[in-house]
Amino acid sequence: MGKKIQLIDRVRLGLAVSIAKSVTFLVRSLRLGAASVLPGSIARRIEPRLLHLLSQQVKKGVILIAGTNGKTTTSLLLCTILKHKGYRIAHNSTGANLENGLATALIENTGLLGSLDVDYAILEVDENIFPKVLKPLEPRIILCLNLFRDQLDRYGEVDTISKRWTKVISTLPADTVVISNADDPTLSYLGQQLNQKVLFFGLNEPEHYLEAIPHAVDSIYCPRCGHSLDYQGIYLSHLGDFTCPSCGFSKSRPSLESGKWSQILVGLYNKYNTLAAATAAKELGVDEGTIRETINNFQAAFGRAEDLVIDGKRVRILLSKNPVGTNETIRVVTQSNDTTTLVVLNDRTPDGTDISWIWDVDTEKLVERGGTLVVSGDRVYDMALRLRYSEKSVESKINLIVDEDLRRAIGTALEHTPANETLHILPTYSAMLEVREVLTGRKIL
Repeated sequence: MGKKIQLIDRVRLGLAVSIAKSVTFLVRSLRLGAASVLPGSIARRIEPRLLHLLSQQVKKGVILIAGTNGKTTTSLLLCTILKHKGYRIAHNSTGANLENGLATALIENTGLLGSLDVDYAILEVDENIFPKVLKPLEPRIILCLNLFRDQLDRYGEVDTISKRWTKVISTLPADTVVISNADDPTLSYLGQQLNQKVLFFGLNEPEHYLEAIPHAVDSIYCPRCGHSLDYQGIYLSHLGDFTCPSCGFSKSRPSLESGKWSQILVGLYNKYNTLAAATAAKELGVDEGTIRETINNFQAAFGRAEDLVIDGKRVRILLSKNPVGTNETIRVVTQSNDTTTLVVLNDRTPDGTDISWIWDVDTEKLVERGGTLVVSGDRVYDMALRLRYSEKSVESKINLIVDEDLRRAIGTALEHTPANETLHILPTYSAMLEVREVLTGRKIL
């Protein structure tokens, strides 16, 4: 942390950073985008060790946040907590979480010659590249949020990813702190295997148990012996309170009591995000008063339970990019009294080109409540078909409106939303960016 680098390295680093900053200026001046990836890509071509050289200059350490769901919200919350204590933070706030995006976020905070003057770097990292960046970034703290099926065309199954994580994390220095989700059997087991300091977060709120195991369950078998786990209850997907009747493996004890922490953001999944950020903040010495005050006044990251007011009507955007996440956003919708929902399904690279996951989503619960459902996106007809099958399954009728034109679909959904209700929009990742561009008149990436 805060190490000096050699003169020859600094010269090459300075050249890479200067060129990257020039690219950033041009891209933004010409309004070609947010320049959240390209500058880092160019800089890493000039200096391949850029991530390592910049991370060495971070005074108090690098914090990495990895997992399938919740990275952006958790990293923003932790960043906000630390800023309230007066710390200077480098953060990939746009959500660009591949190597070039991480590099760009660090470059954003450097001087022209590559001098990085921050206390912490808080970086959310794509779960697939996570093992690749551990060594160059040398993190002080790692947050492991969850592992669900997500973009199987790119990542593969959950156990494959967890084995790669465990193998690389185990080689890190002994003073590395790992904060892991106790309710996720895979990550609970991961934490129990490590020699580093491990803290756990999780829920102890049986009142939030699901009535039944959802279709989008990923890992209900013991990661130690392969036997079926016994669940006292499940909160979402395979996250819950569990033991293995065969080998005795069980949920790790969380460091914080979940019931004591305020729930400001909508959705049970955000309680996990809150607990993860709070556990990290406490480990860094932040007092509980600051943590609670920040949580109570926190605004959600863009597209993650983000609330907007459009033409006098309230709109809530709930990113829905995989079975587990979509089931949870559907839970938010069905727990409200609102009657209009817009679902936008894309199959571009950021979303994953395999959209078969929509058949693992419990769309029947969305259809069962009735009301108006508007669908749009690149795969609008696939989504419409899924909803029609749900109608037959639950013997319920909805007002289903299908429109390929996203801007028109948004307008139609707003028209069908009563003045005293909220329009819930459930988009995949690239669709979320398009929705926000239409609603706010500007792009995020």
